Amino acid sequence: MSKDKSGDKSARDTHYANLRRAHRDARRERGEIPTPRQDKRKKMPADWKPPALAPEQVLLYGLHTVRAALDNPERKIVRLSVTQNAAARLELGDLSALPFPTEVVTPQDLDKILGPDAIHQGVMLETRALPHRRLEALRDCPLILVLDQVTDPHNVGAIMRSAVAFDAGALITTMRHSPTESGVLAKSASGALELIPYIQITNLADTIDELHKLGFLTIGLDSEGPEPLEGTFAGDRIALVLGSEGKGLRQKTRQTVRALARLDMPGAIKSLNVSNAAAIAMYAARQFLNI
Repeated sequence: MSKDKSGDKSARDTHYANLRRAHRDARRERGEIPTPRQDKRKKMPADWKPPALAPEQVLLYGLHTVRAALDNPERKIVRLSVTQNAAARLELGDLSALPFPTEVVTPQDLDKILGPDAIHQGVMLETRALPHRRLEALRDCPLILVLDQVTDPHNVGAIMRSAVAFDAGALITTMRHSPTESGVLAKSASGALELIPYIQITNLADTIDELHKLGFLTIGLDSEGPEPLEGTFAGDRIALVLGSEGKGLRQKTRQTVRALARLDMPGAIKSLNVSNAAAIAMYAARQFLNI
């Protein structure tokens, strides 16, 4: 008689399904594939509202985001909510031994708090916002990035990831018309929020002038810039300034930066998503600075 291997096949299928799911989750966490559309996910009650947060309260979620926050000594942690599975993936060990309050929850518990669009992966961390940074701390940084009213937290998070990848010293944005520290921003940054100063200022023109005093050459990226980006580099400190998609740099910003430059692209499409443009510009700047 032939041996029944249906049990072995079922276990093998489950194993490979788990591997595929882990691979898919990792790619989604890195932003390589989109999150599921809302109409394909579990519907939340029509009266769901996001929790009211105190001014310094931040809710972070996602495995990479929370792991990076836990590893950041500057994070003031209030409470960790985690499923048993996520705790194992985060390798937290004995939850009762952690130096902050921890509660074991179900995915549905987190859904009720974070809503239908949050891919929380079974973990949520309540923290205080990171300490504010001052421009003087950037005196020794050769490369920084400045955003002129880039409003989409997903774009800012993606730019933050690239900034960390290219070892930029800081990401500077305006306090108005820019995303504050949040779970969406942190999730899009996939841990990068903990690794680079995110400096929010009140007046961009004044800040650009301060950067000049610190020795930075400020270069504004503009699709109609008078010369290619590569031809504008000079000195040993560079601040790249990028505007919002559609509007680009504001007129005051264009008048304040030391140079305006364009990214020359040989293909039929002449404009890029701001996060892609930031990555290309930082790569070019690092090549010039030889760092």
